Amino acid sequence: MGPAEQGKRFSFLTHLECGRCGRRYGAFIPQGRCECGSPLLARYDLAGVTAQTARAEFATRAPSLWRYHELLPVQSQDMIVTLGEGMTPVIPMPRLGAEWGAGNLIMKDESLLPTGTFKARGAAVGVSRARELGIERIAMPTNGNAGAAWATYAARAGLDALIVMPLDAPEITRAECYITGARLYLVDGLISDAGAISATAVAAQGYTDTATFKEPYRLEGKKTMGLELFEQLGWRVPDVILYPTGGGVGLIGIYKALLECQEMGWLGGKMPRLVSVQASGCAPIVRAWEEGAAESRRWENAATIAFGVTVPKPLGDFLVLDAVRQTGGCAIAVDDEQTLAAQARVAALEGAFVCPEGAACFAAVEQLRKDTWISEDDEVVVFNTGAGTKYPDMVSVHAPVVPKGSALPEG
Repeated sequence: MGPAEQGKRFSFLTHLECGRCGRRYGAFIPQGRCECGSPLLARYDLAGVTAQTARAEFATRAPSLWRYHELLPVQSQDMIVTLGEGMTPVIPMPRLGAEWGAGNLIMKDESLLPTGTFKARGAAVGVSRARELGIERIAMPTNGNAGAAWATYAARAGLDALIVMPLDAPEITRAECYITGARLYLVDGLISDAGAISATAVAAQGYTDTATFKEPYRLEGKKTMGLELFEQLGWRVPDVILYPTGGGVGLIGIYKALLECQEMGWLGGKMPRLVSVQASGCAPIVRAWEEGAAESRRWENAATIAFGVTVPKPLGDFLVLDAVRQTGGCAIAVDDEQTLAAQARVAALEGAFVCPEGAACFAAVEQLRKDTWISEDDEVVVFNTGAGTKYPDMVSVHAPVVPKGSALPEG
């Protein structure tokens, strides 16, 4: 905080509220889930925020997610654990948009965050709040990137971290956990299997469970994706936002940011149509949306190259479905072949090596444009949630070897 902000309230967190039954909980002791088993959501004194802070003030602050500290749960600036996360760029994609007939296509690129994915946002806020609440040991299952991010921020905060991930998770994420000193275990199964093993350590070894929606504050870090996007667009919303959905925290966070900003009068009443993108090999949200169900059923034999969305039964599924329906959005699944083709096309036309989950969202744009669900004039924002370089095995390189000193063929 600068000198002009001294004496101001740092956070306006008031309480936690169950996302399903509405039961309230205190926010100033460690909390997990509601008694009904559902996720807890952080609530704020939004009137107090607007009374203290003008919307235009954010532009005068440092370009990190912590510029929105009034709407984040950490009570003291001294408790922040940071590696410079936030304010990722919004990049027009004109050549790709022209090819697909999407005249106003934009990418918000999360690949530039510490640890190379959007997971750094949730880890920064979640670890900071854990540290502030006196938590010293954290445990979580992960598909890879979340574990890498939480292990990294835990190391910076001086916390012990236990990470359990599937055996076929991206190798780079294993290395990130290992090099930062986490206790890393691999399981021959899915994230749900890793979760069962992680839970035993929580029960028997004194770890705090920081799995998706087992604590309330990861969501608040992810919420800053929405806050940033709205600010970067001049405090307005686009027509469509596409986001890859595994556990669903990112999409729920963007929707939460939208509702909070509207309540504070920082945005008008327009709703961007939120699109939940999954892989055809693991699409419980899409199936529930198509069936008109309030929550999903477990997806059996889940498998996809978009490893980050391989979540057979998201704990926050009902919140994802509500966000999609309340904004007039949709849920769509794309095949791995479509994802790979989109990844290659984005790279060739726009020079962006996006992660498979981000590529799935671009594949969804192409499909929804063909179906005319997206119109040529819609302003469409795709979240690329990570760097393609974290998945080196996805690209097979076929380049000819030439003798030293030889001339290359023309072409």
